Amino acid sequence: MHTRRNFLRKLAMASGALAFSPFFSSEQGQALLATIGAQAGESALSLAADESFWHLVKQAYTVSPTILNLNNGGVSPQPRVVQEALVYYNRLSNEAPSYYMWRVLDKGREPLRARLAELAGCSGEELAINRNSSEALETVIFGLRLQAGDEVVLAKQDYPNMIHAWKQRAHRDGIVLRWVDLALPKEEVQYFVDAYEAQFTERTRVVHLTHMINWCGQILPVRAIARRAHQRGIEVVVDGAHTFAHFPFSIPELECDYFGSSLHKWLCAPFGSGLLYVRKEKIKSLYPLLAAPDPEADDIRKFEHLGTRSFPIEQAIGHAIDFYELIGGERKAARLHYLKKYWATAISQVPRVRLGMSLEPEWSCALGIFSIEGMSPQQVAQKLFNELKIHTVAIDWEGIEGVRITPNVYTLSKDLDRLIEAVVQIAKTH
Repeated sequence: MHTRRNFLRKLAMASGALAFSPFFSSEQGQALLATIGAQAGESALSLAADESFWHLVKQAYTVSPTILNLNNGGVSPQPRVVQEALVYYNRLSNEAPSYYMWRVLDKGREPLRARLAELAGCSGEELAINRNSSEALETVIFGLRLQAGDEVVLAKQDYPNMIHAWKQRAHRDGIVLRWVDLALPKEEVQYFVDAYEAQFTERTRVVHLTHMINWCGQILPVRAIARRAHQRGIEVVVDGAHTFAHFPFSIPELECDYFGSSLHKWLCAPFGSGLLYVRKEKIKSLYPLLAAPDPEADDIRKFEHLGTRSFPIEQAIGHAIDFYELIGGERKAARLHYLKKYWATAISQVPRVRLGMSLEPEWSCALGIFSIEGMSPQQVAQKLFNELKIHTVAIDWEGIEGVRITPNVYTLSKDLDRLIEAVVQIAKTH
């Protein structure tokens, strides 16, 4: 009953905040609100396979009726309410830019910070709002006080932008990079702990961890690795680009020192929105990427000196949070697991097809990858799009090869039937 009351409270808050939206004033929007309210007591698992419920959710998006988008891992579309908010704030800004931007919308950052912090499970004094994961993590990478000879441990399977940033730091400052080469997928905590700890030495100062490997969807046991690192006085940087609002967790439970994410991925916020988490006691010693009045301040806001920014994008993040809470994080994660298992289980029985990810919730969520023997990932991805307009992405990176499939909450099982039929046909005829 406590859970139901809490959900209904959040539903009422989100519904009120979204009331100005043309979508929620429409028949489709009203139907979605009514259905969510009526099913507030239903478990996330019981709704995961309810296609009628998720069909209503799909109406809240403006996805292409011809292209089947299964690359939501790159960037997710925004629901109608977020698009509408973005247009509203942009028009407002253009009425009198310096007034509405600096004297009205800029005042909305603190309430937004508080809402993001609640979602992240941390203090608002540890959370900065920026433009994407790369900006957040490069703030950390270039802001840490490292000296020549200091060592940083990272994986060959990490995201290229972060690898390039660390390589630039090594080139510029003489730090030493030590590499972990992960064999994926894996479902053993000890494997990951041992793989990273094997690279730790008395000179190691930082370990860089990717919470979810973007190439294949592998979730790393970040907390277990972080605990081992902290025992040796090593700071922990986490790339959470693909996990924030993808499945429920709090940033502090990862026991990391720094965390960056892109809100335009799984929160479905406007393109070009992100966040940076810095553990409170670490803020003072971390230099901002862009100059602040006091680079050694212990105020998280020193990381937000971007100059003129898009206030419409920033304020529309709040509407993405509204929509996320309307659907519910547990419901979203359960649905994404259901969709991944739906397509993966079906094609795993097809001759020549190989899966490249775990099907267990602890180790993966929406992202998955498959390959067809005798065909390159590029060949498979091209056939899927050129012949059937199924948009995916070919992966070939450090031992991970295949076609990445990433549905979202607006994806229906009948959409995935198109993918399954296509894979069966391609594997049979090519």
